[in-house]
This record gives sequence, structure tokens and C-alpha cells, in this order.
Amino acid sequence: MRPHRDVEVLLIEDDPTIGRNMHAGLLAHGYHSHWCRTGESGLAQAQESSPDVVLLDLGLPDIDGVEVARALRGRHPDLLIIILTARADEIDVVIGLDAGADDYLVKPTSLTVLLARLRAHLRRLPAEPADSTPVQLGDLLLDIGARRCKLGGNEVGLRPKEFDLLAALARRPGTAVTRENLMTEVWDENWFGSTKTLDVTMAALRRRLAAEAAGTAPTITTLRGHGYRLEAPPSTSR
Repeated sequence: MRPHRDVEVLLIEDDPTIGRNMHAGLLAHGYHSHWCRTGESGLAQAQESSPDVVLLDLGLPDIDGVEVARALRGRHPDLLIIILTARADEIDVVIGLDAGADDYLVKPTSLTVLLARLRAHLRRLPAEPADSTPVQLGDLLLDIGARRCKLGGNEVGLRPKEFDLLAALARRPGTAVTRENLMTEVWDENWFGSTKTLDVTMAALRRRLAAEAAGTAPTITTLRGHGYRLEAPPSTSR
């Protein structure tokens, strides 16, 4: 895991009490932290400082946090975005994740929980797969070492977690992989959050692959109550 002193965190939170406490807590634990109170100032700060992590409140005074997440993801594809929400409806969380966030926390949340979740994500950032040999399945070419995905020769722009999820399945095509194993490999072995992030990430991955699908492309099968399986095209030999 990268030292905290090397991690730039951008906190976009308009509540003065929550923002002040989170900002002070991040600084006290060795993170470089910037605190912005509006969506506009947060987007400008992200452009200036290129943070590693954004902690993003959904209920901002000027721009809806979902739109901020969408803009951040478009400008910074590799950025880790964790949304902070006081919204109780599940649909709000799903929309936030689908807009580009990697994870979410429901407010109020303790600093201890926030830091633990942040560490869980950061443990995944520098890790290289044990086997980085490119995987060829029909028209899908997944270069794990270079983190590049191509379908029929066309580059597919995957978000970090989408790529990791596809790689976890592509390393063992035709094999059922449990939800628990995917959460361990793609997120963290000590993960204690909701697995909703897996569902939303999988849905986004399928959409991106479908948009580029042509010829013989593998498909991802849902195994109810178990997990997922990457189905190699019939003409593909392992």
C-alpha cells in the first residue's frame, strides 16, 4: 500500500462540521487533503492537483454530486471516487455508482470507518496481478500488464474496477467465480461494505463490452446465488 504521505485526497463536502472533521482527520493520519465546499471548486481543484482519491458529497449546493462524479470520471478515468451520501433511497446510491463512483459511504459515518474503507481501496492500487500474461478470448484481448482491453482491435476504455473485474474472470474463463472471491480480488480481502458496488460495476462492464462487441466476443453469465462466469466463444481454445 502506498504511504499516506504520497496520497492526494480531495474532499468535496459543503457541511462545515463534517468537512472540517474529515479534513482534519485525513491530515492527522498523514494524507494530503484539500477541502472544497462546492462542486465547481471541487472540479477546479481536481484539475489543478490531480488527486488520487475524491470523497464526494452527493448533496452539494451548486451542482448535484452525481453530475460532479460524472464529470470527474470523464476527466480523470483512473481516479478513485467514494461518494458520501445522506440519501436513504437505494436508487440514489446506484445512480451515484453508475455515474462513475467506485464506492459509497452513508452519512453520518465515523472517521474510523472512512479511513478503513480508504485503506481497503488503496491496498488495491499498487498491486500487480500474479500473472500479467495477455489473455486472448475470441475477439477480446486483455493485456493485464499494460491494463489495456481490446475487442476486435478496438480499444475499450474501462474504469479501474471494471478492468480488474474483467481480469479476475478472464484469468479463468469457463470457471464459476463466487461473489466473495471477486470482492476479495477486485476490492479487498478485508472488505466490509455492501456488495452493491460489484453489481453496479458488473452492469457497467457489460455495457462497455456490448458497445464494442463484434464477431466472437466472450459473454459474462450470472450464476444466481453464486457469482459469475466468463464464457469463452465456442471457437476459442484455452
